[in-house]
Amino acid sequence: MIFTMLITLLLGGFSAVFAAEDQLNEILQDQTKARQEEKAKELKRQEQLDNLKREQDLNQLQHQLDQIKQQKNEPTQPQQPEAGQTQQQLDRLKNDQQLQRLQNDQQLERIQRERDPLRQRQQIDEFQRQQRIDSLQDQIRRNQTQQDLDRLRQQQNVR
Repeated sequence: MIFTMLITLLLGGFSAVFAAEDQLNEILQDQTKARQEEKAKELKRQEQLDNLKREQDLNQLQHQLDQIKQQKNEPTQPQQPEAGQTQQQLDRLKNDQQLQRLQNDQQLERIQRERDPLRQRQQIDEFQRQQRIDSLQDQIRRNQTQQDLDRLRQQQNVR
């Protein structure tokens, strides 16, 4: 009888421990999910800030190119072919940036819908890595366009 009571008491204790462990695991999963969701939201905010910065840079380049086009020495002088090429380069940059923005938005939405926290974390890490690469490539292209604009400005000042 005492032995049965001890067994019952032990089994009841184990059940309580297992139930508490299940609750703890559920709480930990919820916390992980909340952290991942917050990380995805932060990633989205950072992406929006990066897009604004890129857009400002491109607008500044466009403004500089427009100034070069307006600063012709003679009103009848045809537009320099380099200015046209630079304009095409700048337009391509803008289009590529817009396409990249749409693709990034789609990728972020897929990441946010991911249910597996580990998989979501991997996707976030990969997205951030790709963002750094894209950002560096964009910066290189903007720098090249800026150099082209500076060269145009120097050519105009020589004439």
